[in-house]
Amino acid sequence: MDVVGDLLDRDLRSRDTALVTVDGRERTYHDLITNAYKAANVLRYLGAREGSTVAVEPTPGLHTTLAFLGAAGLGAPVRFDPGTGIERGDRVVLVRASDEAATEPAPGTSLAAFGGPPTRPETTHWEQELWSENPGMPPSDVAPDDPAIYGPTRDFSHRALCSLAATAVDEAAIDDETRVVLRRSFSDASAVAVGLVAPLSVGGTTVLAPLSDELHDESDEVRGDVAVASADADVPEPRRIDPASLASPTE
Repeated sequence: MDVVGDLLDRDLRSRDTALVTVDGRERTYHDLITNAYKAANVLRYLGAREGSTVAVEPTPGLHTTLAFLGAAGLGAPVRFDPGTGIERGDRVVLVRASDEAATEPAPGTSLAAFGGPPTRPETTHWEQELWSENPGMPPSDVAPDDPAIYGPTRDFSHRALCSLAATAVDEAAIDDETRVVLRRSFSDASAVAVGLVAPLSVGGTTVLAPLSDELHDESDEVRGDVAVASADADVPEPRRIDPASLASPTE
């Protein structure tokens, strides 16, 4: 795998489970890849192109995952910080509908909202456009050294994300029968590589769980931000990965 968009190869669309969201809903590889194509088309309609940045709400979920994969397929780097994205004049900003009123996009920036209809007519209703879009990936030309994620402390190219994902696959023995549970924000690009890109690269399953800092019940057992388990493993999972320990600062 050279670029993140390789995860969206049409031949990978199967009925195996690719993603489980916080509400417990499962999405197959066919569903995830097809809807990532649709997300790419929505982003392109809103003006995203190769090299133009898309700012996305950082909470792991179906729509933030689709936006990341769609943008990666287009060659548009993602910044998981909508506030910063607006300040820097990114081409598209995707926020929750509940955050729309407090979000003022810069001139030339398209605003989209998910999780309900927007209140302003100029804001794009993400789900409405997504479900009606063309289920085919628009053409693009993405190179491994092109930026994939702009992070708060460092940026990740497609090569760096794919390399970190490959390291995680080897170190944690991730395969097509593995579930990787992610409890860390997408604002941590290394967690995106290990918790999302790694399992998808080998036909495994990503499970998006509530963020670790949202578990306030003192009776809760300590849970890893990124954990690796078989499909029938109990919580807390037996194996955990620290993405920072796998990431090389020179990548």
